[in-house]
Amino acid sequence: MEKLISGIHRFQSDVFAPNRAFFRKLADGQRPQALFVTCSDSRMVPDLICQTDPGDLFVVRNAGNIVPPHGAAVASGEAATIEYALRVLGVRHIVVCGHTRCGAMQAAMDPDATAGLPAVRAWLDHAQAGAEIVCTCYPHLPPSARWGVIAQENVLVQLEHVKTHPAVAELLAAGEMKLHGWVYDMETGQVFAYDPAAGQFTPLVRNGVAAVVPIPTLRAAAGRPSTVVRLTAPAV
Repeated sequence: MEKLISGIHRFQSDVFAPNRAFFRKLADGQRPQALFVTCSDSRMVPDLICQTDPGDLFVVRNAGNIVPPHGAAVASGEAATIEYALRVLGVRHIVVCGHTRCGAMQAAMDPDATAGLPAVRAWLDHAQAGAEIVCTCYPHLPPSARWGVIAQENVLVQLEHVKTHPAVAELLAAGEMKLHGWVYDMETGQVFAYDPAAGQFTPLVRNGVAAVVPIPTLRAAAGRPSTVVRLTAPAV
């Protein structure tokens, strides 16, 4: 707690004070550029990764960057936040951003990991489709590699959930909404974005030649595009 309190003092003296006019303007209202759905993992800091200012991102954070589909048995704060962002704040971009070494994704693949955690288990049911895709399509991969793959598959699953929300469906139908699927690689600092045309995740920022190796999938063999690439070497 001492670190947090000390940080508040530094913020007030070194950040807020010299930028008082900027923060005063923010107090009058917000106009965020995007709704950013990401994991509650303490190592994920959207404003740091994107280098955005206060007021730029409308952020939703939870374990596993999950968005329950519209009509889920229990109403979620995610649904209310999406509705407010689109219909009140006028947001027209939604980013779902997962990350490597995600504890929630590891737990989604291992039901025993949530023994004694019924609320966590129920929440991760919304990520179960991604876990099943990984188990079905990538049985040849070691557990460490599957851990990276499910982070990507889960982003795609959650984007499908996002599309079921009426406020999103309405704007998508009108061609006024754009959805983005990202994965942040903690080991390298790179962000990979899903490219529908390529059917895979590719580096969002390209400096030099990016070494991204597609992983063949059963879905590709069935006539569907490959959607997953190995972002880094498997964790050891």
